Amino acid sequence: MAIKITPTKANLIKSKSRLAFSTKGYNLLDKKRTVLIQEIMKLMDQSKALEEKIQKTFDEAYLALRQVNVSMGLSHVQEFALSIPPEQPFALRTQSVMGVDIPEIVFSKEKKAMVLPSGFYENNPALDIAIDRFNRVKELSYKLAQIEGTAFKLSQEIKKTQKSANALEKIQIPKLTGQVKYISESIEENEREENFRTKKVKANNE
Repeated sequence: MAIKITPTKANLIKSKSRLAFSTKGYNLLDKKRTVLIQEIMKLMDQSKALEEKIQKTFDEAYLALRQVNVSMGLSHVQEFALSIPPEQPFALRTQSVMGVDIPEIVFSKEKKAMVLPSGFYENNPALDIAIDRFNRVKELSYKLAQIEGTAFKLSQEIKKTQKSANALEKIQIPKLTGQVKYISESIEENEREENFRTKKVKANNE
């Protein structure tokens, strides 16, 4: 493709400046892409560890629940289930990481004591374990959702960064490099021609 630009020193300065700016931009995008990939790899490891912890906690919770069902009976356990208080409120906020809005779950600091319809004679350690484990699963699930949401946001940003970096590397930088080369060679050629004419005129005058 022909380069349509007037080969002047002013245009040479502009093209060199744009080339330096584009190269710097590409280097920054490349570093950003590398950092984002490293972050998403860390999140994948965290996600895997959380999934394993959730599965283990679920197993413990269901084991305790089966023990409670056997020792207390299903109807009695249903009464306990109906008395469980509503879910504690939480909010979503975002924090910026390298220009990416990352979701963060914020829990209410108010902790309501769980009051169940039981007396000391009905106290069942397996029930306490089941309640604790299911609550733990809920907390871990929130954390997993936050990590997966963050990973999704980062993956989208990686795609955008990759697209911008490719545009600079494959299109803009080669184009500007070609412009600088064309203008430089044209100016040099013009200067050689001018020097040749000057010498010829001087020789004729002599």
